Amino acid sequence: MIKVVLADDEAMIRAGVRAILTADPEIEVVAEAGDGRAAVDLVLAHRPDVALLDIRMPRLDGLAAAEELRRVAPETAVLMLTTFGEDEYIARALSGGAAGFLLKAGDPRELLAGIRAAAEGAAYLSPRIARRVIAELAGGRLARAAAARDRIDGLTPREREVLTLLGAGLSNAQIARRLHLVEGTVKAHVSAILTRLGARNRVQAAIRAYEAGLLDPEMSG
Repeated sequence: MIKVVLADDEAMIRAGVRAILTADPEIEVVAEAGDGRAAVDLVLAHRPDVALLDIRMPRLDGLAAAEELRRVAPETAVLMLTTFGEDEYIARALSGGAAGFLLKAGDPRELLAGIRAAAEGAAYLSPRIARRVIAELAGGRLARAAAARDRIDGLTPREREVLTLLGAGLSNAQIARRLHLVEGTVKAHVSAILTRLGARNRVQAAIRAYEAGLLDPEMSG
C-alpha cells in the first residue's frame, strides 16, 4: 500500500485529487492539509511514502515545505502539484529536492503514475511540462554543460548505464531487471552516481545527464 499525505489550500482540489487516488486500491491518503506547515507536521506524524504538495499555500508554501521535508523526512518522496507555466517554481523545487511535478489540469492517469514512480524511488515529470523543464534547466549554458560532462566522465561504464536508465525514469527495481543486477547493487550505484555528480536526488542526476548530452530529451515522455 502506498501511503500519501496530500496538501493543497483549495478544498475542492484536495477532494478531486483524493477521489482519484483512493480509487486505486493500492493507494491510501493517510492525511490532508491546507497549508505547508501542517503538511510537514503530518508527514512527520504519518511517515508516508509520498507527500503531494501544492506549490502555493499559506503559512509555509509548498517549495519551502519540500525543502524542509528533504531535511527532516528524507524517506518521503515529495511531488509538487503545479499549474502550467510556473517555471521559476519548478527550478527552485528541483534544487530543493522534489521528486517531480504533476499538473493540476493533467490526465488523472498521470497523477497515479507519478505517485507510483515516486513511491518506487523514481522521478516523474508530467509529460506536458517535461520537455519544457529540461529545456529550461539543461539546455542553455555551455559552462554548465562542460561541468556536467566532466562529472559524467568520472563515472564507470556501469554507472553510466544506470544513470541513463535512471534518467529515463526507471526505478531501482526496473534498472536491476534491465541490467540483470540485484536491486541492492543498483542502489549502491545510484548512491555513488549522486555523490560523483553532486546531485541531491534522482531528478538532479537526470538533469546533469541531459546537460552533458548523455540523454536524449525525447526520452522524457
